[in-house]
Amino acid sequence: MIDLKSLSEEEIHRSMENEGLPKFRARQLLHWLYERNVSDIESITELSKELRSRLSRSYFISKPKLAREEVSQDGTSKYLFELSDGQDIESVLIPDGDRLTLCVSSQAGCYLKCAFCLTGKAGFRRDLKHYEITDQVLSVNNIIYPKRITNIVLMGMGEPLLNFDNVAKAVDLITKYVKISKRRITLSTAGIAKELNRIGRDMQMVNLAVSLNAPNDVTRSMLMPINRKYPLKDLIKACREFPLPTRRRITFEYIMIKDTNDSVKDAVDVVKLLKGIPSKVNLIPLNPVAGIMLERSSDRTIHEFQKILLKNNVTAIIRKSKGADISAACGQLRGKHPAGIDQPI
Repeated sequence: MIDLKSLSEEEIHRSMENEGLPKFRARQLLHWLYERNVSDIESITELSKELRSRLSRSYFISKPKLAREEVSQDGTSKYLFELSDGQDIESVLIPDGDRLTLCVSSQAGCYLKCAFCLTGKAGFRRDLKHYEITDQVLSVNNIIYPKRITNIVLMGMGEPLLNFDNVAKAVDLITKYVKISKRRITLSTAGIAKELNRIGRDMQMVNLAVSLNAPNDVTRSMLMPINRKYPLKDLIKACREFPLPTRRRITFEYIMIKDTNDSVKDAVDVVKLLKGIPSKVNLIPLNPVAGIMLERSSDRTIHEFQKILLKNNVTAIIRKSKGADISAACGQLRGKHPAGIDQPI
């Protein structure tokens, strides 16, 4: 039995051709899979009963299992999905006025081990397939119907650029069939410098967010071990060369950590580091994470940091994290597994 969702568009067209069916049948299947979001072939009523029965003997449609849903006091919702092999992932829906943003995972776990993030503590289990990324969007759209997701951020569990091909396929399906514009999709990376140019080439028009968190290699390597492989010199060079669409900017995410990266000198160094890059900086107060001995910067320190950036013509926004009371805020996603597998980067 073949999972229809595991097939690319081209493979679905080829499979239907091998079945001796006309081309429009493949288009119908894609429409029902991703626009109508059906969970079984028998629900595709546009096909005859005989054809549905025939296809059901060779194909099926997978669907992640919703294992748990939690709702924060601020309206944020966190979903735990179980995949077909028993792995699990978390997705977070963040309401903001008319905007409904879904934070999507790209891997089950993560092996980057950033010091401020719980996901890395759980370890890495595996990459998600393209349809497992897409299914998070489809499933949440079903849950919140008749409302619909308006924006997507690839900021959940995992590093999207270490699963580039599956992420690119998912983004293509989401834009083409779920009708969410690439201008409303943001990919966040810990700084896999060698892959940044591929975003501009293969996922044109998506927004880029880079997790910066320190303006020097010593501090950044302590917070983010990936910096030892892709130091700031390489990362900033890749950002300068990134093919930004007209009037667009790179977002730099900066988690504010007491006595670590929040000094006046750090702020001045951020200004120097980003000079000449069309950018904005999101200042994110550290969220509480069990077992992580780091503290959040004070509100006064964060505002002073912001003032220095603004004074030097760097757009800086203090972001209020949502969903912290249900462990749905930045750095708090983990799934239900206590540990995973460490793998070399």
